[in-house]
Amino acid sequence: MHPKIDMHSHIMPERLPDWADKFGYDGFIHLVHHKPGFARMMQGEKFFREIASNCWEPGLRIREYDTHGTQVQVVCTIPVLFSYWAKPADGLDISMFLNDHLAEICSLYPRHYIGLATVPMQDTDLAIQELERCKKLGLPGIQIGSNINNKNLSEPEFMPIYEACESLGLAIMVHPWNMMGKGDMEKYWLPWLVGMPAETSRAACSMIFSGVFEKYPRLRVCFSHAGGSFLPTIGRIAHGYECRPDLVAVDNPVHPRSYLGKFWVDSITHDPLLLEYVLKLQGSKRVCLGSDYPFPLGDLDIGKFIEEMDLPSNVKEDIFVNATLEWLDLKAEDFFESKHEERSDRKSIAQQSER
Repeated sequence: MHPKIDMHSHIMPERLPDWADKFGYDGFIHLVHHKPGFARMMQGEKFFREIASNCWEPGLRIREYDTHGTQVQVVCTIPVLFSYWAKPADGLDISMFLNDHLAEICSLYPRHYIGLATVPMQDTDLAIQELERCKKLGLPGIQIGSNINNKNLSEPEFMPIYEACESLGLAIMVHPWNMMGKGDMEKYWLPWLVGMPAETSRAACSMIFSGVFEKYPRLRVCFSHAGGSFLPTIGRIAHGYECRPDLVAVDNPVHPRSYLGKFWVDSITHDPLLLEYVLKLQGSKRVCLGSDYPFPLGDLDIGKFIEEMDLPSNVKEDIFVNATLEWLDLKAEDFFESKHEERSDRKSIAQQSER
């Protein structure tokens, strides 16, 4: 079995501050630990989601994902905690709290966790300030939303953030959230089934058509959920560019197909046929293993369907390890150890979990 790095998973602290009380206004997520091993995420008085202890307990997570042959997880916050809508200084406060938590986990389990920070995207200067701090914390990248308070990622105010990421060598993962049309299609879980893929395509098109990858050619970006609906609809997107350049190519004359293989996507397709198509467009060095662990819409078998596909060994190795390492500019030897070291590491994890 190939070693694996799961580059798309979410984690949060077991306890959150009472931000509504601290900042003097509501809308922030807080946790209600209503029974052992479980908590309710509440947004004010509104129930958002129930989570289990594998959403906050790093030792438990390691034991769980090890059963799927996974050695390392890239962890980032849950998008509802972005708090882009908050006052900028408060958003910075929340980002610092969450990033300190991520850095602590990565410090305690350096061979098992890699952290992606969150930054207050609603304020460019504060976002860059936190980027610089996170670089010092050793976090190799950030996670951002597919839109920022309904602003597309093409807005000029975000360009200095991309420039800073390129300069600092920080990777970006774009995650769908605040789904378009959510209020009009709550039934049947459509925001997650329809809105999320559309959001990711919205983000990819916004960055491509605004020329982000031309302005910042060393920027390393990964679009979640296999790029959402961007790759399956690249034919339509390309045709739109060709037939109405007066509407599509106003900021960037480069054909959208030129960017295939220049950004990364994760492997969360739940469908071998779609993954084969994604691989044909992107190449295996630009497709990273992702799970969206621990949430049910994710690939909670962590790449089992990929293991069962008739793919060359080197392609699976790229998906499971190499693509993620290149995206994050990391080295395999920092995470994969000898059998003796592995046994010692697992003993240490067990001891820490018992404390």
